This record gives sequence, C-alpha cells and structure tokens, in this order.
Amino acid sequence: MKVIVGLGNPGKQYEGTRHNVGRELAEKIAKRFDIELEENKKYMGPVGKGEIGDENVLIMLPDTYMNKSGKAVASAVKVPKNLIVIQDDTDIPLGTAKIVIGRNSGGHKGIESIMRAIKSKEFWRIRVGVAKPKKSGGTIHKDAMNIVLKKFAPAEKLVIKKVEKKILEAIEEPLFVTTLSV
Repeated sequence: MKVIVGLGNPGKQYEGTRHNVGRELAEKIAKRFDIELEENKKYMGPVGKGEIGDENVLIMLPDTYMNKSGKAVASAVKVPKNLIVIQDDTDIPLGTAKIVIGRNSGGHKGIESIMRAIKSKEFWRIRVGVAKPKKSGGTIHKDAMNIVLKKFAPAEKLVIKKVEKKILEAIEEPLFVTTLSV
C-alpha cells in the first residue's frame, strides 16, 4: 500500500498558507479519487483508504504540527519507498515542483521529523515550490518562516492551481524523479 502524506499545520489560521500547500494538495488528491477522509486517532488526523490506478493508497493529513509529522507517519509506513510526502519548499520558485527520492531534508522540519521517525530518507517527496521568483530567475532567500506562513496572492493561487494539476496527473502514474513547471 502506498501512503500519501500531505504536510501542513492544523487549524483555520494556516489554511491557504504556503506551509499548507502539501496538506491541501493531498486533500485534492483524495477528492479527485473519491477517497473519503475521516478523523483517525491512530494516525493523528484525517485519513482515507482507496485506489489510485492499480495502487491501494492511504492518504494522511497529520493534525500534528509540521515539525512533529513523523509521529503520525511512522505508524502507517512499513516500507519507506511506499511513502509519498507532499511538502512546501522555499528553495523552489512558485510554479515549479520537484519529485525526488532519497534526498536530505533541505532543512524542512516536517521532513526531518519523518526521516527520524522512519529511520530512512528513502521515500518519495513532492516538493512544491512556494518561493516568489526573482526577476533574475533565482529565488528570494528570506527567513523561511516569513515565507511559509504567508497566504498566496490571487495571481499566485492561479499558478499553484496549474502546478497542482500537473501533480494530480503525475500521481496517477508510477513516480519518477522529475521537475514539473508551469
């Protein structure tokens, strides 16, 4: 069984923030594939079981805060390579997502928590870019917390919708290391 985890923080105050892009995308995946999410104490938040293509999946939205995500994930993951974590990434410009496996955390506290809990970095990550692009094509390097707790501007929401569409298409196929851009 594949386990898809959408990282974010619980609570209304975090809805629509850059930090919750993983959680909100996992909710959209559940909706697209008619997977009903229900509160589950064992997995510390909403979960749902269903199918995507030929794969049985468990979708999780931990209600732990980002830096405690590993606690919830560890109880669901038996084989790290069956884990797919959707996360925000301030090192990637808005409009881009990267699908990777076996990489270091890049300083992301939620990913660090999961790596510690499952004692592996050999799992899939969908890193969704949330940094505002610079005119020169790079990213703005600010304190990550100043970036991730901000909500998306209306024009940025349109860009995120396009990236989400590409990720929804990619999740239906076997994953491979790639970059998705709009």
